[in-house]
Amino acid sequence: MSGVQMEATGVEAWLAMREDPVRADLLRQGAKPDLDVILSLFPRTQGERAFNADVIAGNIERLTPTPAIDTGHPLLDLSVKTGLAFIDATFQGDHPKYGVDTYGRNAHDGFPPTILAAVDALSAWGLNTRATRLFRYWLLNFVKADGAIRYYGPAISEYGQLLHTAALLAERAGTDGWWADGYPALDRMAEYLLRLRAEAEADDGLIPGSPEADTRKEIGKYFHNNGWVVKGLQRWAALCAAQGVTPTTPADRVADVAAALARDTLAAIERTWPEDPDDWWLPPRTEPVERPASLTSTRTASYTNYRYWPELLSSGLLPEEAANRVVAARLRAGGQFCGMTRFSDRLDDWPLADYLYGLWALGREEDFLLSLYGHVAYHQAEGHLTAYEQVSFPPGVARAAYCLPSQLVAARAARLLNASRAARED
Repeated sequence: MSGVQMEATGVEAWLAMREDPVRADLLRQGAKPDLDVILSLFPRTQGERAFNADVIAGNIERLTPTPAIDTGHPLLDLSVKTGLAFIDATFQGDHPKYGVDTYGRNAHDGFPPTILAAVDALSAWGLNTRATRLFRYWLLNFVKADGAIRYYGPAISEYGQLLHTAALLAERAGTDGWWADGYPALDRMAEYLLRLRAEAEADDGLIPGSPEADTRKEIGKYFHNNGWVVKGLQRWAALCAAQGVTPTTPADRVADVAAALARDTLAAIERTWPEDPDDWWLPPRTEPVERPASLTSTRTASYTNYRYWPELLSSGLLPEEAANRVVAARLRAGGQFCGMTRFSDRLDDWPLADYLYGLWALGREEDFLLSLYGHVAYHQAEGHLTAYEQVSFPPGVARAAYCLPSQLVAARAARLLNASRAARED
């Protein structure tokens, strides 16, 4: 690929783009995304270090990942190591922190995506002792007696994601050191979701609730929330059966509830999404919302693009045809630039791992590589690789402070590449 040809026509022209120009150029040339080429396209992002360089270097030196980090590109390898090193730099002992500056305030400590990203990244690379210790601490300190998450604005999806993470951790690391203490909190969370589902059955079955901390007052029946409740309850039922325990609601009953909710949610999506396959707008919830002109033209559209749709994809609820339709909608309606996620007038990638997992499940390797490489090249600062929550559009300037879920995008997604590369070599 010779490079994306851009005219210096001002920010307004960039904001008006509906198609990702880097992806379009790749398609025209029949080229596969290449990290070195992508690195040459735009100015690298500049911004302050989140932590002292010696601290991060020391943390990297102490890493003992299994398998060895070998993605095929030295910058991606370093991005993985840097992300893993940032976990201990960010956390205060075992206590979670979302990031630094405003994101280091105590109010953000219980934000579930922080622990979700940390446990996934650590256990993906065999750093299981740290993963189990952090997860145990979180369960003991951030789940209330009634099963609700101790945080000012938890999304309903995050309950399902935590149950899934428990099953994932058991698969990767076993249950030593966390299951005995964490099981009661997980059981309470599962019961919390089951109560919400029982209350919803009098209507259409979909659970109403908050979709995201920023939009916590915009209560509704969101598809990504319900998709992740389905997956979380399915995983919880299977985990309890595998561990030979009987949760408060028996595992077979939990599985039945999850299956019924899956049917109800898919039926609601079918009723909500226009039948015309060329109509890209899938509203994020059953309640009416304003139809946007693009995926950045309204606040709801931006949140749908950067979190609601990616989490719907990563939940695995959608049939393949519908999932590909969501991806196509992002690509044709101004949802990304150089693979990164557009949000209003900037780029915001902290939930990008969900989109990447969705792409990988669909076998969309080229789109996966473009989004991962775009993130590595431009959502991380040149030199020290600090990953900010937001960067400018077009890229080059940090627009928000560092946050851990953004820093761990590469570590989480690159594990898939690492495994694929190892399998090809075998």
